Amino acid sequence: MADSVPGETRWLAPAKLNLFLHVTGRRADGYHELQTLFQLIDLCDTIAIRVLEDGRIERPTGPADVDPESDLTVRAARSLQAATGATSGASLRILKRIPLGGGLGGGSSDAATTLLALNHLWACGLSIDELAGLGLPLGADVPVFIRGSSAWAEGVGERLEAVELPERWYVVIHPGVAVATRDVFQSPELTRNSPIITIRALFEPAGGWGGRNDCEPVVRARYSEVADALDWLGRFAPARLTGTGSCLFAACASAIEAERIAAQVPDRWKSFVVRGLNVSPAHEQLRAAQDPRR
Repeated sequence: MADSVPGETRWLAPAKLNLFLHVTGRRADGYHELQTLFQLIDLCDTIAIRVLEDGRIERPTGPADVDPESDLTVRAARSLQAATGATSGASLRILKRIPLGGGLGGGSSDAATTLLALNHLWACGLSIDELAGLGLPLGADVPVFIRGSSAWAEGVGERLEAVELPERWYVVIHPGVAVATRDVFQSPELTRNSPIITIRALFEPAGGWGGRNDCEPVVRARYSEVADALDWLGRFAPARLTGTGSCLFAACASAIEAERIAAQVPDRWKSFVVRGLNVSPAHEQLRAAQDPRR
């Protein structure tokens, strides 16, 4: 991203991992019922925002293969305008670090950070609950980023319970392909009858979490690069797909262990060493902006 523009503020949009993902049913409207555990991580996009007084919403910088009018940040800003009657606009410059189509929630997080930041910058006064409700139509993962905590989730991902997860480091691998979430959920091979579990049951396995990712067998079968990367990472630690993929991850006890594994990742894949977060950096920025003493 180019140097800052006068009057511009920059806001972080963190990625997430699904530590497990169970598909427990399918509703009459076609949406799937889920249980999952969201772990926020410190791999972040940056949203640079400049308030415009003429009401325009523009995205001069962003991912080249996403049309600005389809970008979730633009749609989020317009939703906030429509819901509140805000007359201000915004210029949104998006610096992407989170891979597209990787199951890390980058687009949803960008939309959530845009809503949080503009609610503050435009002085809209919406509550977190109201922003989460506004964000849900944009994507099932948007509310968890708006609420800003690692969380246990049910329903389509909108029923959230904040959880405090132990500090962990992770190796994340992007195998260079993008996976379409809709294709995975429409797949006839997808298991849709996982039994309902409790948080306590999830953490019963010693030293980690139980569960699995029900989408993983579908993605493995359709994307050989994902299957190869899962097999490779599984030689070092238990490896799991996040979301509907294509990214996968393994938990590590320390940054040193994660760096050691990442250093061996084949050149054809991209790797990240990330730290788990319990609070979104966007929320920390928002608190600092609201309290000048911080």
